[in-house]
Amino acid sequence: MPFIVTEPCIQCKYTDCVAVCPMDCFVAGPNFLVIDPDGCIDCSVCVPECPVNAIVNAADATEAQRPYIALNARLAKSGHWPPIRRVQPPLPDHAAWRDVAAKVHLLVLPDLQAE
Repeated sequence: MPFIVTEPCIQCKYTDCVAVCPMDCFVAGPNFLVIDPDGCIDCSVCVPECPVNAIVNAADATEAQRPYIALNARLAKSGHWPPIRRVQPPLPDHAAWRDVAAKVHLLVLPDLQAE
């Protein structure tokens, strides 16, 4: 089962994980990254690179993290967010958001109504 990006990434968007991904399977939104499950080879090299521990194996996802399995797949395939292949600076206020637990309400999503 592939790895997924979960809530701690929201409003931080650290991209250290992108630098080590051998499959270029990260996709970037305005304030969040996702992993394309079809590209992920389950190598786990991205996991220790995330400074906020946002990346988990989908098979090990907690109850609270399980919705991110479908969210990663849907957003990766939506075509609204571009693949990201190079490290970029985190969001400007990343330090203020780094330890905030409940921030899913801040996730900026593309309009997927028509899909």
